[in-house]
Amino acid sequence: MTLMQRLLGNLFGGWFQLRQRFPATLLDELADLVTVGERNHLGEVRFAVESRLTMRAVLAGTDARMRAQEVFAQLRVWDTEDNCGVLIYLLLSEQRIEIVADRGIARRVAQAQWDAVCALMRDHFAAGRWREGSVAGLAAINGLLREHFPAGDRDNPDELPDRPVLL
Repeated sequence: MTLMQRLLGNLFGGWFQLRQRFPATLLDELADLVTVGERNHLGEVRFAVESRLTMRAVLAGTDARMRAQEVFAQLRVWDTEDNCGVLIYLLLSEQRIEIVADRGIARRVAQAQWDAVCALMRDHFAAGRWREGSVAGLAAINGLLREHFPAGDRDNPDELPDRPVLL
């Protein structure tokens, strides 16, 4: 995507689209899915959606992956006992999905598996199925975490908030 396309996307994207695609009822549903999923694994999942990058970020050369890593840090997804936090980051203006996993998870889950989750979500989103794509993405991530970080008999505190964040 060219710089001009990114700037125009930033001008015409916005909060309205964000709230239209991710209303409070969907955010509640996604929070419940995170809560239920985290009962079966030791991972901590955060879901963040941003309408667009700031003009300053675009001019500074920030891309979706860089911004996802910033959000990962801002939301303290790295701050878990087992280094098993995962962030799903959506940048609506550029139609980008990024998954950032902490080092405990990254050692166990191959990049191809994260890419498959992104592709699954992208297919739904491209068809305007925002709820279905979000639910499918969370289900897939919860499945990977259950496989690689099962809760078993260990104490499993909820270390991070479960409600998605709109940025």
